[in-house]
Order: sequence, then structure tokens, then C-alpha cells
Amino acid sequence: MVTTSERLAGWRYAFRTTNPPDAGPMDAVTRWLVVTRAGVLPMTLTSGLIAALLAVGHGPDWLNIGLAVLGIVVAHLANNLMNDLWDTEVGTDTAGYPRAMYAPHPILAGLVTKRQLWTAIVVCNVVDLAIMLVLWARAGWPVVAFALGGLLLSWAYTAPPLRLKRIGLGELDVLLTWGPLMVGGVYYAGTGEVPWAALAAATVYALLPTTVLMGKHIDKIPYDGPVGVRTLPVLLGEGRAKALTQAMMVAYYAGVVALVVVGALPWPALLTVAAVPVLVRVLRGYAKAAPTEPPPDNPVWPLWWAPLAFVHTRRAGGLLILGLAAWAVWVAVR
Repeated sequence: MVTTSERLAGWRYAFRTTNPPDAGPMDAVTRWLVVTRAGVLPMTLTSGLIAALLAVGHGPDWLNIGLAVLGIVVAHLANNLMNDLWDTEVGTDTAGYPRAMYAPHPILAGLVTKRQLWTAIVVCNVVDLAIMLVLWARAGWPVVAFALGGLLLSWAYTAPPLRLKRIGLGELDVLLTWGPLMVGGVYYAGTGEVPWAALAAATVYALLPTTVLMGKHIDKIPYDGPVGVRTLPVLLGEGRAKALTQAMMVAYYAGVVALVVVGALPWPALLTVAAVPVLVRVLRGYAKAAPTEPPPDNPVWPLWWAPLAFVHTRRAGGLLILGLAAWAVWVAVR
């Protein structure tokens, strides 16, 4: 009989690694944590929290903000599911492609059927449609523009006919989605406006999720190039792509400092600088060659550069949220 502690441990492992535990229960929760790649959702939640915390002191509608944050998280789930569906449909995802190697592929591994995947996508989009309609009634038509813009970019990332990932525009897609669209949309839903400071902060933060995608696409260069998937790292080559990813990581800190100096971010946002030791380790890692054999502590092999970028993103983004939260508490109690 599976104990509660074993079940919770399995869920934590699935959430942390996007893989089911080697030994333990494979229940419905574990399966869908793996299928949806729920472990990357913190990047989206961070975008929503940035908007919410920046809105403190501007008379936000907290119900609207809560609905908007829920909406972007559900949209991210739908995006992950759509990517797997369309990459399978067009023949990109195969048993020998990294998507089926670093974690069980929802369809190829038999975790769900195509029909179940379609059903989950429809459910997510229906939930987001309901949220959009409520926010439209409460906050106005710009909410619809943010929502439809996000849906378009999410769909176009892998779905025909645009398939932005294949033409070197997937990285720009992520920068726009995790930055101005998510942060700007949540901020507007709560306050009815989108000041330049919020959009600037959004764009600076979005550099971090984009480095994770850059790392993932660097990992996939040997697989993407031969099948005609022209991601930005494929177009640049590994060396230039790694240098650009490192530059984006550094640019994040420069951007935060610059926004604090001009007053677009409150000074406690500088707490994110405490992630610099992690940045240094990751930059040094990017300066070396990837191992040729899977390390014992890497459950998502053959991904190597993406996990490094994700560790940095999680630490820097988490500290940014802590700094903004401290400022928000100060504003609330003054």
C-alpha cells in the first residue's frame, strides 16, 4: 500500500524533474505533472507575481489579478500540451529526439492518447476563455487583446503554418510572452493601465525564461539542424548561442539595476543580485564543454545547458519576487 509520504514524494519528484520517480506510485497526479511539464510553471507564476506586486499601491482589483494569474498559468499548461501535440503531428518528436529522452513523451510513451491530449488542451482553453470573458466584463476590451495575443503566440510557436520555432523566432516569442504579454496583461487586469515601468520590468525579467529556452535549443542543435528545425541557436551555432545566452543572463542584472536607478523598480528589487554567485557558476559552466556521458545527478539528460539556465532563473526570479514582496508589504503598512 502506498503511503501518503511516498505519494507526496513522488509528486515532488515529478514536479522537480518532469519525470516520474524510478520507484514509486505512478498515479494520475504524477502522470499529469509529467505530461504537462508542470515543473516549469514557476517561471509563469513569477511573471504574474511581478505584475501583482508592482500593482500594490495603485489600487489594484485583487480578484482581477488573481483571475489573470490563474489564466496565464493555465495558458502555459495548454502551451506545453499543444507543443507536444503539434511536434508529434509534424514528425519532429520521435523516440530518438530529446523531447522523448529527457522525460517520457505524453503520446510516444503512452501516458495519454492523442484524444486525451486534445481534451486537456480544450479544457485549458475553455477555462481561459471563461476567465477572459469575466475580465473583459470587469476590466475592458484590452484584456481580450492580451489574451488573444498570448494564444496566437502560443499556438504559432509549433503549430502550422507559422511554426515560429522552426524559423528562429521561437526565442522572441518567449521573450514577448513571458514579458509584456503576461506581466502587462496581469497588471492591466488589476489596474486598468500598463505603465512603461511595468513593461520595462516585464521585458527584463523575460530575459531569464528566454535563457532557459536558449539553453534547451543549444542542447538540441545536433538533433534540430539535420531535420530542418532552425532555432536561433541552430542559426547562430553553439558558440555564439552560448555567448548570447550568457549575455542575456548578465543583461538581466544590468536591467534590474538600471530600472531601480530610474525609479521603475523599487530598490528592494536589488535583492535579486544575491543570485550572482549562482550566475557565476552557471557562466563558468557555459564556458566549458558539455559532458559526453550523462552525469549521475541529471535526470533530464540529454539536456545540459537548459537545466543550468533554469537553476539560475529560479534563483534570480525567486529573489526578485522576495524583494518586490518586501516592498509591497512596506507600501501596504505605511
